[in-house]
Amino acid sequence: MSTPFLSIVIPAHNEEGRLLHTLKQIFSFLEKQSYSSEVIIVENGSTDRTLVFAQEYALRHANLIVLHEEPPGKGNAVRRGMLEARGEFRFICDADLSMPIEELQKFLPPILNDFDLAIGSREAPGAIRYHEPSYRHLGGRAINFLIRLFILPGLNDTQCGFKCFRAETADVIFRQQTLTGWSFDIELLYLARQKKLRIKEIPIQWYFDPDSKVNAVRDALRMISDIFRIHLNAMRGRYDLKP
Repeated sequence: MSTPFLSIVIPAHNEEGRLLHTLKQIFSFLEKQSYSSEVIIVENGSTDRTLVFAQEYALRHANLIVLHEEPPGKGNAVRRGMLEARGEFRFICDADLSMPIEELQKFLPPILNDFDLAIGSREAPGAIRYHEPSYRHLGGRAINFLIRLFILPGLNDTQCGFKCFRAETADVIFRQQTLTGWSFDIELLYLARQKKLRIKEIPIQWYFDPDSKVNAVRDALRMISDIFRIHLNAMRGRYDLKP
């Protein structure tokens, strides 16, 4: 089986209402590209028809793979998809597609080179946010302040759900991932920093989704707890146990 140039991994938890629109946009985009690709949906913990809907859609697209991961957690779903992906470049894509799929080209050669990990940024120069309430923006900046202060100085938007990994980078750091929830991004970026990998922030256009599942207060508390967990893992050498 040949290796696709690009894998798009979509974690999906109770996404029946948004998945059709997202998949239509993604496949319309991919059909216009000259490179080979695959799309991987990882459904986990859903109580709606997300899994059935995705499986039915896959009947019409040979390069759509649907996985079911029983344990809940976005980080758990992303890890499963990334480790099963075969692409030279592996792209995490939120199911709400708050970043227009056309922006994906910014994360790939020939536009982007000399990187191991590229992260979508709503704060990098040239980025544009649309329709985001000020309270949500301020809450997000407060969370990022904590992340920069305690664990990842210099990265302005670690939580944006669009990230691209070279295959060899994904194979290494996702095997060392321990966090399975919302904070998995910062653990991956911490691992990348520890390994001195090349991280680039990519300015994107981003549209606020009023149905977002992010809760600023709850997730900030989780983030603080997980920051200390990452530090504890590092002190115990847990990130050094695997090649």
